[in-house]
Order: sequence, then C-alpha cells, then structure tokens
Amino acid sequence: MRLSRRSELLLRLASGVTLAFIYVPLAIIVVYAFNASKGLSWPPPGLTLDWFGEALRNDGARDAFFTSIKAGAAATVIALVLGTLASLAVARHRFFGRETISFLVILPIALPGIVTGVALNTSFTQILGVDLGLFTIIVGHATFCIVVVYNNAVARLRRLSTSFEEASADLGATPWMTFRRVTLPNMRGALVAGALLAFGLSFDEIIVTTFTAGAGEQTLPIWIFTNFSRPNQLPIVNVVAVLVILISILPVYMAYRLTRDEDATGAATAVP
Repeated sequence: MRLSRRSELLLRLASGVTLAFIYVPLAIIVVYAFNASKGLSWPPPGLTLDWFGEALRNDGARDAFFTSIKAGAAATVIALVLGTLASLAVARHRFFGRETISFLVILPIALPGIVTGVALNTSFTQILGVDLGLFTIIVGHATFCIVVVYNNAVARLRRLSTSFEEASADLGATPWMTFRRVTLPNMRGALVAGALLAFGLSFDEIIVTTFTAGAGEQTLPIWIFTNFSRPNQLPIVNVVAVLVILISILPVYMAYRLTRDEDATGAATAVP
C-alpha cells in the first residue's frame, strides 16, 4: 500500500515521538553516569569517567552483579527444561485440559509481581519452612522465565510439521532419539532465543526478588533500589544502571536477530 507524503510524515513523526517517550529517560541516565558532580543538576556541570572506576571497585555492586548472574543463569536452565517439556506436551499431544494447561503456564507473566512475590514468600517460609536465599530467588525467577521459553518453543513446534518425527518413528527410532536428532535441532533457535530473553527478564527483576531474597542477599536491581536514596552512592548507581541497560540489551538483541534470521530462512525455504 502506497501512502501519501503527508501520511508518511505523520507516521515518521508518531514513530519519533514513541521512541522519544521510551528512550529519552534512559538517555538522561546515561548522561548522568558521566556527571562530574554528585548532585542531579541539569545540564551536568562537567563530564568524567571517574564514577565507572568507583563502580567497578564497589564491593556491594560487584557482589550483587554476580548474584544476579547466578540467579539468572540457574533460572534460565530451569525454565529451559520445564518450558520445553510443557511445549512438547501441548504442541505434540492431544489430551483433556490441554488448552487449560497452556493458559496456566503463561498466566504467571500476567500476574502482578507483588502477588507472585507474596505467594512465594508465604509458601517458602510458612508452608515449606525453607529459608530465603539464592535458591528461593532462583525458583521465583523461574516461575516467569518458563513462560518466555514456553511461548517461543510452542510457537516453533506449531510451525513444524510432524512428518519428520513420524518418519523417524517409522524407521525404528526411540522417542528420545527422535527428539535428540529431529525435534531438538529444529527448535534449537527458538530455545536459544527463549533462554536469552529469560535471562534478561531475570536479570532485571526486582519485585519478586524483594519477597524471595534472604537477609543480606541482593541482586543488582535491588542494590540499585537500595542505594538510589543515598546521595553519596547516586553517581555509582547511575553507572550501574547504565551497565544494567547494556547487559539487558544484549540478550534481547541477540534473541531478536536469531528469531528474525530463522524466520527469514524458513520463509525463503518455503518459496518454490
């Protein structure tokens, strides 16, 4: 469809306003990370790189960073296993309640984080008697990371024909062999993209973490939130926030490129 010049200009203007609405606050944080002053005055009186060195030497920020990495990696592994199994059950088998199960798997991503956090905290401390710590953070993050992996995997499986899997079974392959040699290679890209998105989601999470972290256990978002109100720490908080932005962009961008390239390859293959 060909648009008039006026319509094109309006669409470009709307796109520019949308991007500015989203990214101008992030750009301000980036500028403040180089602020020579400890105060938040605009425009900054000067620029410096000193705060980046201070952030790297900050023990609290460094420990929180590694805690976030460990929690995100472990939650992603759990999400990969459970999300893949759930997607195979829903996409490859017919049984009573299949759609209900699919709905229940994706429901946690829509629930308010504070509700999930309170429910997990109560379950761990009052019902199971588990002390809050890194383990409970990982379980809490896995509850919503599963959704990302499941959505990616089930979408890929629904686009894949079952003919190759049926042919593998007809040739005498066991279900595990068929999964390992036929199904898994075809859904590998979706799983990698889902894992990247799950890790990014876990790395940024703060609400559920607040209710599942034990005393003295901090992820990077919680460290930022705790130190934001401390004037002496504010420049370091700005630097750490920029690092979080960069770390969050990488998995999302890689997942985007991976799924886009695979979709393009699939479309090109389908053309006779």
